[in-house]
Amino acid sequence: MTSTAPPRLAGRPAFLVIDGRVTAGRALLVARGRLVHGCTDILAEALAALPAGVSRLDLDMSDVEFMDPGGLRFLDLLGGYSHREAVPATTANWRGQPLRVLELAGLDTTDPLRTTTTAAERLHVLEEEVDQLRRAITSRPVIDQARGVLMALHACTSDEAWDILREASQLSNTKLRDVAAAVTAGTENDGPPPPPEVRAALRTALSRLAR
Repeated sequence: MTSTAPPRLAGRPAFLVIDGRVTAGRALLVARGRLVHGCTDILAEALAALPAGVSRLDLDMSDVEFMDPGGLRFLDLLGGYSHREAVPATTANWRGQPLRVLELAGLDTTDPLRTTTTAAERLHVLEEEVDQLRRAITSRPVIDQARGVLMALHACTSDEAWDILREASQLSNTKLRDVAAAVTAGTENDGPPPPPEVRAALRTALSRLAR
């Protein structure tokens, strides 16, 4: 039994392939590739292809090379199948980056399905962390630009420019990224000046720098 998957690249799965066999009622599935968004569809196809009468299901994960939060949905789907069909299921031989993701998610690395907290709950926590990191990465260029503007206009150091932005953010009760965006927008041709509360906070922060 083999699930469908996108074409392979350089002799390796471009996404995910699940091969399997059933012997004496025991199904052994071997996953190869990446547990990312969409991997649950491939697992669902593999589970649907299992013959009736399967009494045990084991997944060998040793050839899974990468895992993102979509991999936790993979586990949640597998756990749901096991509960619904009353078929014991295990995953084993996690290694490399996927193993580290399981550790970060607080799952049992020897068999994540045994963890009492559901994979969906772990997924929610991990996705929040990923989203926070993504927002931080996205906002960094704007903050760096604003620091450069302040350094050029006020002959301050990079650390001093950072302190100015941070203090202005606190004084005006405005997100740091929004303060930085207001500073950079004000340097463009016909760009809008910062909002009054941000301007006042910047003046206060700059006055303290001059002392």
